[in-house]
Amino acid sequence: MTSPIARSLSKRRRLLTGALVLATGLAYGLLAAPVQAQSQTVNPKLLRIGYQKYGTLTLLKARGTLEKRLAPQGITVKWTEFPAGPQLLEGLNVGAVDFGTVGEAPPIFAQAAGAQLAYIGNEPPAPTAEAIVVPKGSALKSVADLRGKRVALNKGSNVHYLLVKQLEAAGVAYSEIQPVYLPPADARAAFERGAVDAWVIWDPFLAAAEKQLGARVLIDGRSADGKNVVSNHQFYLASRPYAQAKPDVVSTILDELAQLGQWAGKQPKDASTVLVKETGLDATVLDLAVSRFSYGAKPVTPAVLAEQQRIADAFHTLKLIPKPIQVADAAWTPPAGKAPTQQAQR
Repeated sequence: MTSPIARSLSKRRRLLTGALVLATGLAYGLLAAPVQAQSQTVNPKLLRIGYQKYGTLTLLKARGTLEKRLAPQGITVKWTEFPAGPQLLEGLNVGAVDFGTVGEAPPIFAQAAGAQLAYIGNEPPAPTAEAIVVPKGSALKSVADLRGKRVALNKGSNVHYLLVKQLEAAGVAYSEIQPVYLPPADARAAFERGAVDAWVIWDPFLAAAEKQLGARVLIDGRSADGKNVVSNHQFYLASRPYAQAKPDVVSTILDELAQLGQWAGKQPKDASTVLVKETGLDATVLDLAVSRFSYGAKPVTPAVLAEQQRIADAFHTLKLIPKPIQVADAAWTPPAGKAPTQQAQR
């Protein structure tokens, strides 16, 4: 019998597939021309936020604290849901949204395609929130055992970098595995029917595979001795025109996210309950996923940008992006006096 989360994920399959097509088009330069930003006129009384079905912005939307914070300035907040990071950043670049959140990979593709984006902030590393999993009862015991095996993953995503780094650490060349590029819903189906030997995936899909399929984690984003092999940051980005025109609002958003992190970090069960209501996903799955999330939004540092640069360089080496980029070119520095300040927790 198909589980509720499987039905929910299946409904999103076409949207996720569309996101993969966009990401692949950006990565290989298959679009007719680089993404061109439309002329953007910033509305000082409207903040348009792009969010995805699961994550911190979903919690921020549900709590309504940002609206209360901006109301005295007469600013209205409009929320738009996107199926995946690439589509969200396309919306940001063409002026459909002003602010959004994605993982590590989408902004690299977007920047390579000429998007006008600015890195505003990030959550701390969450290396256990993505992993390489194998079916229950699989004979595979280590990453080295993946030689010659079929490995499902979302091409050009955060988990693509996870796979590259863990193979490298195990002394396995990328050419020694058989990558099977599938979006999450299709990858889950292939994993369930035994069409692939392993699956590289992130939460909440990862938690669903563990809870509902009995999938076993072969390795996550850490090494055997517990050190981070990858960081798996969540990034907050703004369109550069909006960040330049409204630095005070951008700083307010980051401050609200920091306060949200304080609440969710102390009350993970409450955060999970909110996400169950907002997403319709299974409570046990979200409990596990939320337990692996790392809260504490803060401005992006040079060290974090350097990590992004390493991912960008790896993707260029793999020919996933058509040209090298300088991630630091997309950094944002708030004007003096506009840096986020954490207010007393409500």
